[in-house]
Amino acid sequence: MNPRQKTVMIIEDEADAAELFSEMMRINGFRVIKMFSSAPAIPIIAQEKPDVILLDVMMPDISGLEVLRYIRREPELASIPVIILSAKSMPGDIKTGFEAGASMYLTKPVGFQDLKQAVEQVLNIAPQE
Repeated sequence: MNPRQKTVMIIEDEADAAELFSEMMRINGFRVIKMFSSAPAIPIIAQEKPDVILLDVMMPDISGLEVLRYIRREPELASIPVIILSAKSMPGDIKTGFEAGASMYLTKPVGFQDLKQAVEQVLNIAPQE
């Protein structure tokens, strides 16, 4: 494994979307951890301390917003950038996402370029030409 390879954790309950986001990130050279529900993701986040988390809000168990609030409360996890990927696109939903501590909020469907730019932006990676 490349020591500089960054890890992206994807927490997304829709298998197709999770696979699509995973593939997008792998193409960009990221190590990917995929979780299909939020409750089991919490201990993995603490263990792995991924470089960035892509988080769906509407999850079958614990809301993505609750996961985000948990991350922001934990001192050793609080600095991990979290990009919300959600079908909820109303201004109120977006505001709630940022109030919970989102680094960025993207509304689905998310294009490859938008996702790549968002991840590079929160990780402060210079865009690759």
